[in-house]
Amino acid sequence: MRQVNLVEASQHLSELIEAAMRGEEVIITKDEQPVAKLVPLPTEKKRYPAKAGTAVGLVTIAEDFDEPLEDFKDCM
Repeated sequence: MRQVNLVEASQHLSELIEAAMRGEEVIITKDEQPVAKLVPLPTEKKRYPAKAGTAVGLVTIAEDFDEPLEDFKDCM
């Protein structure tokens, strides 16, 4: 973890952003008090649009799926 004061951070912002992109945490201080932290953003995996047929075999429906449940026969 690297600490820099606000003046230094404003002068070297692009270098600090590069450091954060490499995974380093950078703490920015003002009057020797921490006020901000630069960290890399998590990368997002794009899931959509899904390709047709990619879930084949993952979901099964029981043969008696739409049959009334024994516990609720009295309610019907």
